[in-house]
Amino acid sequence: MKPTLFLLAAGMGSRYGGLKQLDGLGPNGETIMDYSIYDAIQAGFGKIVWVIRKDFEEQFRTQILSKYEGQVPCELCFQALDALPEGFSVPEGRVKPWGTNHAVLMGKDVIKEPFCVINCDDFYGRDAFMQIGKFLSNLPEGAQNRYAMVGFRVCNTLSENGSVARGVCTYNEKRHLTDVVERTEIMRIDGTICYKDEQGQWQPLEENVPVSMNMWGFTPDYFTHSEAYFHEFLSDPKNMENLKAEFFIPLMVNKVINDGTATCEVLDTTSVWFGVTYAADREATVERIKKLVDEGVYPNKLF
Repeated sequence: MKPTLFLLAAGMGSRYGGLKQLDGLGPNGETIMDYSIYDAIQAGFGKIVWVIRKDFEEQFRTQILSKYEGQVPCELCFQALDALPEGFSVPEGRVKPWGTNHAVLMGKDVIKEPFCVINCDDFYGRDAFMQIGKFLSNLPEGAQNRYAMVGFRVCNTLSENGSVARGVCTYNEKRHLTDVVERTEIMRIDGTICYKDEQGQWQPLEENVPVSMNMWGFTPDYFTHSEAYFHEFLSDPKNMENLKAEFFIPLMVNKVINDGTATCEVLDTTSVWFGVTYAADREATVERIKKLVDEGVYPNKLF
């Protein structure tokens, strides 16, 4: 069975100032996610699923889904603040979504095959999709608890216009992930890549340290594990009292690898990330896409 590409598109780009998932950056108005989908199809993916907010479904169907008709099977699912397990309700005053792994959970009824989760506003590159596509396609039928993440070299994932958030990873001799720590501020300072630690101090990072760009490969059992742990997450009073607490993918992955439920292989890639973390990134992203089109990596019109 061909793997599915699962795109997280429910978030509003607060730092960017708009729905960057729908921003046309290619020569014919292509979005970053169009290039991801094109690369995924080349890498052998057989279905595309998005998780979005219900309030921009009509715009999404008109602007995005219509272009894929006849190209690849597509489905939508929706992230909502009140999509909670029985017995739980949204705390008074909570407006922030529950995080990336809550968004992943929304796909449990439509995804029954190995799948790759990505952000919609990150340009991952052809090699990254080839690596994760090969991993998922080569899994034995019915495989469970065998996950993967594409580990980008941190030097290939920075913005020239401010700090970025990355999951900094460590792995063992089998290249199995042993830890992923979300660092919300990473940037170059006087030529050295640094992250801000819990005490607010800048600490150096080696150039090739693998980081997560939220490009994960899972088997469908991941949904079952996530449902159980989300229940545990919501049962913790501090997560209900903190109106900004989020159920992140790295939190879930750390849980299953640390308790021995699953393994997560760290896949290396030569791809160089780029994207539009900030509005000022847009011009450079348009130029980089144009260069790839001019070089023949992508056709002038994707779909």
